[in-house]
Amino acid sequence: MSDEISLLHRLQNNDTKHEAFRELLSLYQQRLYMHIRTIVLNHDDTDDVLQEVFIKIYQNIDTFKGNSQLFSWMYRIATNQALDFLKSKSRKMQLEDDELNEYLVNQLEADSLFDGDEAELILQKAIASLPQKQQLVFKMKYYEDLDYQTISEILETSVGALKASYHHAVKKIELFIESN
Repeated sequence: MSDEISLLHRLQNNDTKHEAFRELLSLYQQRLYMHIRTIVLNHDDTDDVLQEVFIKIYQNIDTFKGNSQLFSWMYRIATNQALDFLKSKSRKMQLEDDELNEYLVNQLEADSLFDGDEAELILQKAIASLPQKQQLVFKMKYYEDLDYQTISEILETSVGALKASYHHAVKKIELFIESN
């Protein structure tokens, strides 16, 4: 935690901001990429969103008050940016959210960077059938192994609500897989 505080102080100091930001990129770029990728699914879209996320982090680091961990704050920005991207893509393609989810999962099969097998594709289809909040909670818990307290800070939701969302998501995924 003290390393994070030190990094934050350097990020918020104009004399050390650029060097500290390079360090921040080195520390979090891969994790944020993977987080965004679980939401938007497409590599190129993930790269675009990730770039926007780091621009927002850089522009807004001075407003970070430390009410949560820096990590959680950045993940909240990444999550919101990814969701905004999906909303925009849905509008541009004139698709409902569930139609967009289905489209994105179907595109995974053609994605050369997707290294999953048939079972992973079925899991992705099952996840795509969930409501958005359940998708986010499931992905953060299952793929990123984040604890409920951290997810709570990212999604600004109570731990109890997250546990319920995760439980419902798992049950729905199990039912989907059994029927496919």
